[in-house]
Amino acid sequence: MTSSDSAITYATTPSSIKKTWIRLFSLTMVSIILLYCLSRFFIFWHDWPNLSTSIQALLGNEPDFDKVKLIKGISLILAYIAVLVFIFRYIKQTSQYSLSYDADKFKRISFYIIRAAFWMVFLVGLGDAIVSFLRVEELLIPLVGDDIAAALDQPRTRGLYLHYPLIALSFLIAWFSRSLGFYWLAFLVVLSEFTIVITRFIFSYEQAFMGDLVRFWYAAFFLFASAYTLIEGGHVRVDVLYARMGARKKAWVNAIGSILLGLPLCWVILYYGMDTRQSSLMAPILSFEVSSSGYGMYVKYIMGSFLLIYAVSMAIIFISYFLSSCAYLLDEQDAQPPQGGDH
Repeated sequence: MTSSDSAITYATTPSSIKKTWIRLFSLTMVSIILLYCLSRFFIFWHDWPNLSTSIQALLGNEPDFDKVKLIKGISLILAYIAVLVFIFRYIKQTSQYSLSYDADKFKRISFYIIRAAFWMVFLVGLGDAIVSFLRVEELLIPLVGDDIAAALDQPRTRGLYLHYPLIALSFLIAWFSRSLGFYWLAFLVVLSEFTIVITRFIFSYEQAFMGDLVRFWYAAFFLFASAYTLIEGGHVRVDVLYARMGARKKAWVNAIGSILLGLPLCWVILYYGMDTRQSSLMAPILSFEVSSSGYGMYVKYIMGSFLLIYAVSMAIIFISYFLSSCAYLLDEQDAQPPQGGDH
């Protein structure tokens, strides 16, 4: 049996209805999470109304809405409806796909997000550190001129014209690169910290941006590796009970725990971090918040997005965990037993 054959289950059994509902829930949850994050961009950067306000306006309960804002609100509602319609059609057209196939697909999506995040912190951290170094040593003006140097002193300008292009490049690199790069990120953290020690105690040289770079890379390493570590079974378990369970009980624990404990935690982070402009995670991103040090790096607002990336990648991995556990409980041919379980 080839890998493509193992991804497909053709037998029609009573469990097919359960599989359909499980796939419907999983695809809907992942789609809503991604659409929720995307809608924040239109709501906060382009002044679109949120979903609840849009529904109220459509029902005629928001008399202050002008025509343009009403159109934006209707467009947001239609986006959610279109996604739901697409999910129903997709599930109908791919009813032969197994839950294990979907679990692997979501795992690849999460890994792509994490790869892009790794390249983001690497490129943005390195680029901003270079600009900060040139600025501190008064080399920026001779290299780029007064106007560009003055513009790069502004957090918003540096974010829009330096950080954002590098972030876009990161997603492009992640599409072609399959390496997650966590070992390299750990190496970069150690190397940057080692550089601080050498320059401080041998050359008596240290600048604020050097410490900012270490914190920037270390925070990314800690949060972005969580989803990868979860799927690889690397997190520490309190397995006083779990280790004694059989494979099917472990699958039940993983499935129920992913839905009742893992996903709600991710939604709490996303909702309370992105609900309003004043939310704890959206406020620094929208204002391009920088370090309190006048000569530090301008990446503090990006660190506000680390928890958002963590929540999205972990939520998708929890869905993948849920699907793989359900696949084992429904005795799919290509299902794998939970880690540490017996067959």
